[in-house]
Amino acid sequence: MSLEEKLSAVMFLEKPLPTKESWRVFGIMSEFVEGAERLEFIQPAVSIFGSARTEPSHPYYKLTEAIARQLSDAGFSVISGGGPGIMEAANKGAFYGKAPSVGLNIQLPHEQHRNIYQDVSQTFRHFFARKYMFVRFATAYIVMPGGFGTLDELMEALTLVQTGKTRKMPIILVCSDFWRGLLDWFQQVLIHEGYILPEDMNLIQIIDEPAEIVNAIFQYYETSGFEPTAAEKEIQLNL
Repeated sequence: MSLEEKLSAVMFLEKPLPTKESWRVFGIMSEFVEGAERLEFIQPAVSIFGSARTEPSHPYYKLTEAIARQLSDAGFSVISGGGPGIMEAANKGAFYGKAPSVGLNIQLPHEQHRNIYQDVSQTFRHFFARKYMFVRFATAYIVMPGGFGTLDELMEALTLVQTGKTRKMPIILVCSDFWRGLLDWFQQVLIHEGYILPEDMNLIQIIDEPAEIVNAIFQYYETSGFEPTAAEKEIQLNL
Protein backbone atom coordinates (compact mmCIF):
# COMPACT_ATOMS: atom_id res chain seq x y z
CA MET A 1 0.00 0.00 0.00
CA SER A 2 1.37 3.37 -0.99
CA LEU A 3 1.87 6.19 1.50
CA GLU A 4 -1.01 8.10 -0.12
CA GLU A 5 -3.34 5.14 0.27
CA LYS A 6 -2.31 4.68 3.92
CA LEU A 7 -3.00 8.37 4.67
CA SER A 8 -6.38 8.14 2.97
CA ALA A 9 -7.30 5.07 5.04
CA VAL A 10 -6.26 6.79 8.28
CA MET A 11 -8.28 9.91 7.43
CA PHE A 12 -11.32 7.74 6.74
CA LEU A 13 -10.98 5.98 10.10
CA GLU A 14 -10.62 9.28 11.93
CA LYS A 15 -13.93 10.63 10.59
CA PRO A 16 -16.53 10.55 13.38
CA LEU A 17 -19.38 8.12 12.94
CA PRO A 18 -22.89 9.62 12.59
CA THR A 19 -24.38 10.38 15.99
CA LYS A 20 -27.94 9.85 17.11
CA GLU A 21 -28.46 13.59 16.69
CA SER A 22 -27.20 13.45 13.10
CA TRP A 23 -29.55 10.61 12.19
CA ARG A 24 -32.45 12.53 13.72
CA VAL A 25 -32.03 15.14 10.98
CA PHE A 26 -33.19 12.56 8.44
CA GLY A 27 -36.33 11.93 10.48
CA ILE A 28 -37.05 15.65 10.52
CA MET A 29 -36.49 15.87 6.78
CA SER A 30 -38.92 13.01 6.20
CA GLU A 31 -41.60 14.85 8.19
CA PHE A 32 -41.22 17.91 5.98
CA VAL A 33 -41.29 15.87 2.76
CA GLU A 34 -44.22 13.64 3.73
CA GLY A 35 -46.24 16.52 5.15
CA ALA A 36 -45.73 18.74 2.10
CA GLU A 37 -46.74 15.95 -0.27
CA ARG A 38 -49.86 15.04 1.75
CA LEU A 39 -51.07 18.65 1.93
CA GLU A 40 -50.19 19.83 -1.56
CA PHE A 41 -53.76 19.66 -2.85
CA ILE A 42 -55.74 21.12 0.06
CA GLN A 43 -55.56 24.80 -0.89
CA PRO A 44 -57.13 27.24 -0.27
CA ALA A 45 -56.97 26.44 3.41
CA VAL A 46 -57.46 28.21 6.72
CA SER A 47 -55.53 27.26 9.86
CA ILE A 48 -57.51 27.38 13.12
CA PHE A 49 -55.68 27.49 16.46
CA GLY A 50 -57.10 27.10 19.97
CA SER A 51 -56.99 25.22 23.26
CA ALA A 52 -56.94 21.44 23.53
CA ARG A 53 -58.72 21.77 26.88
CA THR A 54 -62.02 23.24 25.66
CA GLU A 55 -64.94 20.91 26.34
CA PRO A 56 -67.55 20.15 23.62
CA SER A 57 -70.21 21.81 25.75
CA HIS A 58 -68.32 25.12 25.91
CA PRO A 59 -69.50 28.07 23.77
CA TYR A 60 -65.97 28.41 22.31
CA TYR A 61 -66.20 24.83 20.98
CA LYS A 62 -69.59 25.40 19.40
CA LEU A 63 -68.47 28.70 17.87
CA THR A 64 -65.35 27.09 16.40
CA GLU A 65 -67.44 24.29 14.90
CA ALA A 66 -69.78 26.84 13.28
CA ILE A 67 -66.86 28.85 11.86
CA ALA A 68 -65.20 25.74 10.43
CA ARG A 69 -68.44 24.51 8.87
CA GLN A 70 -69.03 27.83 7.11
CA LEU A 71 -65.42 27.95 5.90
CA SER A 72 -65.68 24.39 4.58
CA ASP A 73 -68.96 25.05 2.80
CA ALA A 74 -67.36 28.17 1.27
CA GLY A 75 -64.59 26.02 -0.24
CA PHE A 76 -61.78 26.33 2.33
CA SER A 77 -59.99 23.30 3.69
CA VAL A 78 -59.71 23.67 7.46
CA ILE A 79 -56.40 22.84 9.16
CA SER A 80 -56.24 22.20 12.90
CA GLY A 81 -53.81 20.56 15.27
CA GLY A 82 -55.80 17.34 15.03
CA GLY A 83 -56.31 16.91 18.77
CA PRO A 84 -59.19 17.52 21.22
CA GLY A 85 -60.86 20.76 22.27
CA ILE A 86 -60.88 23.62 19.78
CA MET A 87 -58.89 21.47 17.36
CA GLU A 88 -61.61 18.84 17.38
CA ALA A 89 -64.31 21.48 16.94
CA ALA A 90 -62.51 22.87 13.88
CA ASN A 91 -62.11 19.44 12.33
CA LYS A 92 -65.68 18.45 13.18
CA GLY A 93 -67.19 21.53 11.55
CA ALA A 94 -65.13 21.03 8.39
CA PHE A 95 -65.72 17.27 8.34
CA TYR A 96 -69.44 17.79 7.84
CA GLY A 97 -68.86 20.55 5.28
CA LYS A 98 -67.85 20.42 1.63
CA ALA A 99 -64.06 20.91 1.82
CA PRO A 100 -61.48 18.66 3.53
CA SER A 101 -60.88 18.59 7.27
CA VAL A 102 -57.12 18.40 7.91
CA GLY A 103 -55.47 17.40 11.20
CA LEU A 104 -51.78 17.98 11.87
CA ASN A 105 -51.33 15.79 14.92
CA ILE A 106 -48.40 15.97 17.34
CA GLN A 107 -47.03 13.21 19.55
CA LEU A 108 -47.14 14.49 23.14
CA PRO A 109 -46.87 12.74 26.50
CA HIS A 110 -50.03 14.50 27.72
CA GLU A 111 -53.31 15.86 26.34
CA GLN A 112 -52.94 15.18 22.63
CA HIS A 113 -54.94 12.40 21.04
CA ARG A 114 -56.16 12.30 17.47
CA ASN A 115 -59.79 13.32 16.96
CA ILE A 116 -61.97 11.32 14.57
CA TYR A 117 -63.10 14.19 12.31
CA GLN A 118 -60.24 14.21 9.81
CA ASP A 119 -60.31 13.62 6.07
CA VAL A 120 -56.54 14.16 5.89
CA SER A 121 -54.42 13.27 8.90
CA GLN A 122 -50.69 13.71 9.35
CA THR A 123 -48.76 13.03 12.56
CA PHE A 124 -45.57 14.84 13.56
CA ARG A 125 -42.95 14.27 16.24
CA HIS A 126 -41.40 17.72 15.94
CA PHE A 127 -43.27 20.94 16.68
CA PHE A 128 -41.37 23.05 14.17
CA ALA A 129 -42.10 20.73 11.23
CA ARG A 130 -45.78 20.77 12.18
CA LYS A 131 -45.83 24.56 12.61
CA TYR A 132 -44.26 24.97 9.17
CA MET A 133 -47.23 23.14 7.64
CA PHE A 134 -49.72 25.44 9.38
CA VAL A 135 -47.98 28.41 7.78
CA ARG A 136 -47.05 26.93 4.42
CA PHE A 137 -50.58 26.00 3.37
CA ALA A 138 -52.69 28.70 5.04
CA THR A 139 -54.43 31.59 3.33
CA ALA A 140 -55.67 32.89 6.71
CA TYR A 141 -55.25 32.23 10.41
CA ILE A 142 -58.14 32.08 12.85
CA VAL A 143 -57.14 32.15 16.50
CA MET A 144 -59.62 31.01 19.11
CA PRO A 145 -59.07 31.25 22.90
CA GLY A 146 -56.22 29.10 24.16
CA GLY A 147 -53.12 28.83 26.32
CA PHE A 148 -49.37 28.84 25.72
CA GLY A 149 -49.55 26.74 22.54
CA THR A 150 -52.17 29.01 21.00
CA LEU A 151 -50.21 32.12 21.97
CA ASP A 152 -47.06 30.58 20.48
CA GLU A 153 -48.81 29.96 17.16
CA LEU A 154 -50.33 33.46 17.14
CA MET A 155 -46.99 35.14 17.83
CA GLU A 156 -45.23 33.07 15.20
CA ALA A 157 -47.86 34.01 12.61
CA LEU A 158 -47.54 37.70 13.51
CA THR A 159 -43.74 37.55 13.43
CA LEU A 160 -43.57 35.82 10.06
CA VAL A 161 -45.99 38.27 8.44
CA GLN A 162 -44.45 41.33 10.11
CA THR A 163 -40.92 40.37 9.01
CA GLY A 164 -41.95 39.38 5.48
CA LYS A 165 -40.94 35.74 5.93
CA THR A 166 -44.38 34.69 4.70
CA ARG A 167 -46.97 36.45 2.62
CA LYS A 168 -49.46 38.80 4.24
CA MET A 169 -52.79 37.22 5.08
CA PRO A 170 -55.70 37.72 7.47
CA ILE A 171 -54.93 36.97 11.12
CA ILE A 172 -58.31 36.91 12.84
CA LEU A 173 -58.81 36.74 16.60
CA VAL A 174 -62.20 35.39 17.66
CA CYS A 175 -63.92 36.11 21.01
CA SER A 176 -62.98 39.75 21.50
CA ASP A 177 -63.51 39.73 25.27
CA PHE A 178 -60.89 37.00 25.63
CA TRP A 179 -58.25 38.88 23.59
CA ARG A 180 -58.95 42.43 24.76
CA GLY A 181 -56.39 42.43 27.59
CA LEU A 182 -53.60 41.20 25.30
CA LEU A 183 -54.38 43.78 22.63
CA ASP A 184 -54.52 46.53 25.25
CA TRP A 185 -51.06 45.43 26.42
CA PHE A 186 -49.80 45.59 22.84
CA GLN A 187 -51.06 49.17 22.63
CA GLN A 188 -50.06 50.38 26.08
CA VAL A 189 -46.68 48.65 26.41
CA LEU A 190 -45.26 47.37 23.13
CA ILE A 191 -46.18 50.43 21.06
CA HIS A 192 -45.47 52.84 23.92
CA GLU A 193 -41.99 51.34 24.44
CA GLY A 194 -41.32 51.34 20.70
CA TYR A 195 -41.02 47.57 20.37
CA ILE A 196 -43.65 47.41 17.62
CA LEU A 197 -45.03 50.11 15.33
CA PRO A 198 -48.61 51.36 15.59
CA GLU A 199 -49.31 50.04 12.09
CA ASP A 200 -48.33 46.54 13.21
CA MET A 201 -51.72 46.37 14.91
CA ASN A 202 -53.24 46.38 11.42
CA LEU A 203 -51.98 42.81 11.02
CA ILE A 204 -54.73 41.71 13.43
CA GLN A 205 -58.48 41.65 12.94
CA ILE A 206 -61.05 40.93 15.67
CA ILE A 207 -64.23 39.29 14.40
CA ASP A 208 -66.70 37.25 16.42
CA GLU A 209 -69.37 36.22 13.88
CA PRO A 210 -68.74 33.17 11.62
CA ALA A 211 -70.26 34.71 8.49
CA GLU A 212 -68.26 37.90 8.95
CA ILE A 213 -65.05 35.87 9.26
CA VAL A 214 -65.69 34.11 5.95
CA ASN A 215 -66.56 37.40 4.27
CA ALA A 216 -63.41 39.08 5.63
CA ILE A 217 -61.21 36.39 4.10
CA PHE A 218 -62.93 36.64 0.73
CA GLN A 219 -62.69 40.43 0.80
CA TYR A 220 -58.97 40.29 1.59
CA TYR A 221 -58.29 38.19 -1.51
CA GLU A 222 -60.88 39.88 -3.73
CA THR A 223 -58.27 41.53 -5.96
CA SER A 224 -55.31 39.16 -5.62
CA GLY A 225 -56.80 35.66 -5.54
CA PHE A 226 -55.87 32.82 -3.20
CA GLU A 227 -53.01 31.42 -5.28
CA PRO A 228 -49.65 32.83 -4.13
CA THR A 229 -47.72 34.91 -6.64
CA ALA A 230 -44.33 33.71 -7.89
CA ALA A 231 -42.65 36.09 -5.43
CA GLU A 232 -44.81 34.83 -2.54
CA LYS A 233 -44.00 31.21 -3.40
CA GLU A 234 -40.30 32.07 -3.30
CA ILE A 235 -40.76 33.65 0.13
CA GLN A 236 -42.54 30.55 1.41
CA LEU A 237 -39.73 28.33 0.18
CA ASN A 238 -37.36 30.28 2.44
CA LEU A 239 -39.45 30.19 5.65
